[in-house]
Amino acid sequence: MKRSWLVVSLVVIVGLLLVFGLAFSLSRWQRFGGSKVALITVEGVILDSKETIEQLEKHRTNPTVKAIVLRINSPGGGVSPSQEIYEELVKTRQVTGKPVVASMGSLAASGGYYIASAADVIVANPGSITGSIGVLIQVPNITGLLQKIGVRSVVVKSGEYKDLASPTREMTDAERQILQRLLDDVHDQFIDVVAKARKLDRKKVEALADGRIFSGREAQSLGLVDQLGNLQDAINRAASLAGIPGKPTVIQERKRRFFLL
Repeated sequence: MKRSWLVVSLVVIVGLLLVFGLAFSLSRWQRFGGSKVALITVEGVILDSKETIEQLEKHRTNPTVKAIVLRINSPGGGVSPSQEIYEELVKTRQVTGKPVVASMGSLAASGGYYIASAADVIVANPGSITGSIGVLIQVPNITGLLQKIGVRSVVVKSGEYKDLASPTREMTDAERQILQRLLDDVHDQFIDVVAKARKLDRKKVEALADGRIFSGREAQSLGLVDQLGNLQDAINRAASLAGIPGKPTVIQERKRRFFLL
């Protein structure tokens, strides 16, 4: 009899471990417990928005997540992925009402500042490097090298500008104008976003949007940052905005690992 009970107990324990192990590996454990602050990290050059957007979607539909902190350590990156993350952050705020706080690490410049501007509050360290509101395209020119080694590039194209920004020849004035119009348009979009999100006069933003960088303290004095502080300060601010009493529970997405025990 005792042996039967022992077997049943072991089966129940193993079953529970399997359930909790599977829930943990699939991040379902994050839906247990009380109110939480979700932490999302954006590290390095912003080349793709998929991972960040997937995390935002999970936290947006998780009823126990009451606020989101976006930790940024990035020099910027692609225009489109930065815009996609920005729009998803704005959507999260508008649809759920969950406050979003941006926390700047060592660097949150260009596209890093673009996505930060989508937050309700931006928190930066005094020495964080931010700003760099601008857009650029770098086109290498290797014609001199090719001439030295005796290599010549032959291009067959279907349109006059199909090989625009080719590194194997000099850029024409017409091509330069095309690229400049493109950059001016994207730059205007950047300025519009910052002016609207930060509730700043557009002329003021235009004066700051020449690509220069600022310390966190400078950025605060210019209205680009709301508060000076570290990551924990940003978490506490998010919890306060969400009405979470005491020290908040923080959850963060981990790389998935399947395990039983």
